[in-house]
Amino acid sequence: MNAFNDTPCHDPTRKRLLQAALDVFADKGFRDATVREICAKAEVNAASVNYHFRSKEALYSEVLSFAYREANERYPYTLASDASLPPEVRLRHFIGNLLARMLDDTYLGRHGKLLAREIADPTPTGALDQVIETTMKPHCEVLDGIVAELVGPGYSEADMHRLGLSIVGQCLMYHHSRSLIDRVCPEIIATPEEIANTADCIAHFSIAALKHLATKDGRA
Repeated sequence: MNAFNDTPCHDPTRKRLLQAALDVFADKGFRDATVREICAKAEVNAASVNYHFRSKEALYSEVLSFAYREANERYPYTLASDASLPPEVRLRHFIGNLLARMLDDTYLGRHGKLLAREIADPTPTGALDQVIETTMKPHCEVLDGIVAELVGPGYSEADMHRLGLSIVGQCLMYHHSRSLIDRVCPEIIATPEEIANTADCIAHFSIAALKHLATKDGRA
């Protein structure tokens, strides 16, 4: 069984387990979460995890994949990946979707918390490596391609990574510092409309910087 199979989950019990596990793993992390607690939250038999996933480790890997699939359905990168669009438009869509994912207050927002835990303290399951290969790398390639169009020739692949990560870092600040923002200037992310305005700000700032680099010779 491939834990990162993209086939949608149609089994009601399996889906309840995934949603319950997402909450429990996000709150407690892989090591402190228990199968019994997950099954109780999902209101299913305690043997259900072994039946549907074979192990806690396999469930954890599938939870990460499940969260990404649902996030991709709600916030697709379709327009950001459309090479027929101007790079400025593609970058705006990329940033808008990334920031919306990070600040999602529904249960999908738990994905960000879970992934942050996994990045800070990777589990022995290898789940992070699979997420990176199947989802994060392809998204980074999309962003690097957009950046390359905006800055033009003269920059290395390493430069593309640095510039792309600088853009992602601006978005991450709103996620990791949310408790501070909620106390100092909550209005800038108070509604979906304001989150979109913040994404526009990041996009305008980033596009201006990248176009400035396009007028320079050398590297970033």
